[in-house]
Amino acid sequence: MAQFPFRILGFHSDNGSEFINHTVAALLNKLLIEQTKSRPRRSNDKGLVESKNAAVVRKHMGYTHIAAPHAEEMEVFYERYLNPYLNLHRPCGVPEEVINAKGKVKRVYRWYATPWEILRQLPDLAKCLKDGVTIQDLERRAKAQTDTAAAAEMQQAKAKLFASIQ
Repeated sequence: MAQFPFRILGFHSDNGSEFINHTVAALLNKLLIEQTKSRPRRSNDKGLVESKNAAVVRKHMGYTHIAAPHAEEMEVFYERYLNPYLNLHRPCGVPEEVINAKGKVKRVYRWYATPWEILRQLPDLAKCLKDGVTIQDLERRAKAQTDTAAAAEMQQAKAKLFASIQ
């Protein structure tokens, strides 16, 4: 939770047991975070998550099960390398809805930006950040290395991680 620079107000999940259980419910209640759930067997409800799972999680981590003895190593990799890379250095398409002559809404992607660059566009961003987190600190973290250097560092760390758990 410390990795998020902003206050989390909502948590939207599917109906899997990894999200719907007493432990998660207790944590969300303690943090005053509202949980909403997708409808069963309606993958269109969670299209963004499904596309991110394919483009990010499956691409970088694969489809195999990660055994419990390696969970801590995996968490360290996520915190130190993958999450900073994804949030500060990996661009993604920003959808824009365009209506054609027949009235059909279509999404087009004319602008690509990192999640940090998108978040930075919020008019009252400072109000959304957690206490002790500043825009300047986030900007400093983003500029600490180039996008290419962050990608290379993450790939090296991933190779080392997978070599150690095989």
